Amino acid sequence: MKARVTIMPKTGVLDPQGEAIRHALTGLGFSGVAEVRQGKVIDLELEATDEEAARAEVGRMCEKLLANTVIESWRVELV
Repeated sequence: MKARVTIMPKTGVLDPQGEAIRHALTGLGFSGVAEVRQGKVIDLELEATDEEAARAEVGRMCEKLLANTVIESWRVELV
C-alpha cells in the first residue's frame, strides 16, 4: 500500500521559502501571485494491508519524525 504525506506550514506561520518563491515569480513577470506556501511531499510504500492501521501508523510517523507539529500540519492520502 502506498501513502502520500503532504506537509505544509500552519496558517499564521511565516514561510520565508514561500515568500522567496513569490518574489522570484513576480520578478519573472508573474504579477498575479498573491501568496505562496511551500511544503513537502513524502511518498511511502507500506507493507500494511488495512487502511485504518496504515493511516494510523503514518500519523505516528508524522508526529515523531516527518513533520514539526509545532509549525507544520500534515495530511495523509492512501494511494
